[in-house]
This record gives sequence, C-alpha cells and structure tokens, in this order.
Amino acid sequence: MPDDDPLITRIPADVDQPDKIAFGLTVRQLVIVALTGGLAAGIYYLFHNVLPVLILAALLLPVIAVGTALALGRRDGLSLDQFAVAAWVFARSSKRLVTAPEGVAEPPRWCRLRGKLPAPLRLPVRAIRTDGALELSEGVAVLVETSTLSFHLRTPGEQNALVGAFGRWLNSLDAPVQILVRAKPIDLGHLIDGTARHAEDLPHPALTHAAAEHIEFLHHLGATTDLLARQVLIVLREHQPANGRRAVRRDACAAVVLRRAAETEHILAALGLTTRVLDASAAHRILTECLDPGGWHPFTAARPDELITSSEACP
Repeated sequence: MPDDDPLITRIPADVDQPDKIAFGLTVRQLVIVALTGGLAAGIYYLFHNVLPVLILAALLLPVIAVGTALALGRRDGLSLDQFAVAAWVFARSSKRLVTAPEGVAEPPRWCRLRGKLPAPLRLPVRAIRTDGALELSEGVAVLVETSTLSFHLRTPGEQNALVGAFGRWLNSLDAPVQILVRAKPIDLGHLIDGTARHAEDLPHPALTHAAAEHIEFLHHLGATTDLLARQVLIVLREHQPANGRRAVRRDACAAVVLRRAAETEHILAALGLTTRVLDASAAHRILTECLDPGGWHPFTAARPDELITSSEACP
C-alpha cells in the first residue's frame, strides 16, 4: 500500500462486550434468568394448590421483575447485579478511614467506645522510591508523562508512519500498561503575579498599559472560564516474582520496570512526543493531585535523602 493512502480500519463499538450465547444473552444473563425462572417455578409448584391466583401472582411478579432487571439492566456502565454487589460492599464498609498500616488498635477496657472503630486506609501505593518507582502491594509501577500531537494535521504518509511506530511500541509490550488521560485545573495566579511584577520595569508606558490590560484579561478569563490542562500518563507495571527475599525481589522488579520506562521514553520520542520518566517528587505530586483534585498543595514531602530547610532565616 502506498504511503500516501490513509489507514482506515473499522473497529466495532462493542469490542469489549461479552459474547452472547443464546437469545441475545450472555452467560451471566442466562444464569440469572435460569435461576429466576427456577425460583419462580419452585414457588408456583409449592403454593399453587394453597394460595389464590392473585396472591400467587403478587409473589411471583416481584421475583420475576427483580431477576429480569438484574439480568438486563445496567447502571453507570455496570450490570445491575454487579452494581448491587458493589453497593452492598460499600454499605458494609467503614466510612471512616485512617492511615494506620499496622492496623487500628483496640481501645483500653476502661474506655467506653461509642460506635465502631475507624478502619485502616488501604491505598494501592505503599511507598515511593527515590528513583520514582511506586511500590505496590503486588509489584512496582512507574509513571511516564508524555505530550500529545495533532494527528489530523499530518499528511497521510506521516499518519501512517506515526501509526506504525505506535503499533511497534504496542507490540513490544509484555506486561500490563495503562494510558491515563486526566484533566487538571489551571491556576493563573502565578502568571498574573509574574506579569504584574515585571510590568513596572517595562521600558515604555505603552508596554506597561498593554501588560495591565493583559492582567485584566487573565483575571476575567480565570473568573468566567474553567480552565483545564490535559495530561497524559503511561503507567508501567511489573509483578514481583514469588521466590527470593522480599527486598531483593522488589529491587529487581523496580529495575525491570524502570528499564521498560526508559525504552518507552526512547520509542515515543521517535514520534515527536516529549516524554519523561517521573522522579519521586513528580510522582508524589501526581498522586497528591489524584487523591485531592482541585486542592491546594503548596509543598511536597521531602525524600529520605533530602535536607529540610527554611526560606526564612532563623533568629
């Protein structure tokens, strides 16, 4: 195929949908319908000689309606049976969580406790290494930040080259990879402060007036518009081997996933993308923003090898 011919591939919209076995229903739906039908038939054979028809219908119709809704209904992208299980787990889980990796200690006997104790907060990330790797409960992950490019403004030949290079990267993957596209709010405060600070030093009054108008425009833009910035993150993950010492397995797993992150950075750079493997401070900032989106995070936590200093002189 010539390079100038555009690549057109039809991808079905239901590529991730489960297979339909019979009557347009999946295995899960068939099992729920069969259990509902069996339960309704059992109730009918047990009570059809005892109860009147109206009372028997009042018993069977809710059972059939609930089973049909669980089999065919969906809510927020989940089937109703999965949604019901998630709601049941959420209702039984503790709503008060504290950071206690070792567990919440029981109060002394002389202390009268009202209510339940808070449950420990279990986060998927257990620690952030100095090299930027994230220690998980069952492995290690590394974050790679990448930029975007305008695909539709490229020529068909350039589009084919980009698709081919991206396909080679996908074919080289041998472990789980997540591509996360997140939007974060933009704060224009630092830009406004910097412009106002340098406006007085401009050599001409017209430039100072233009800077003042630009500051007013930025104030109006920030007050009337929700400004968002798009950030693309690639999460590379590696599971720890089962044999060996825990520290050795964790270090080996981190070395493997960091090497894969460096290879990803090199391959995506050939596409014209600006990529970088996030270090410990950048990974900490990303996790903080994800856990508290829109919050104010002026300072980051110091790494174990960093000195904690103050910008103000001590008396």
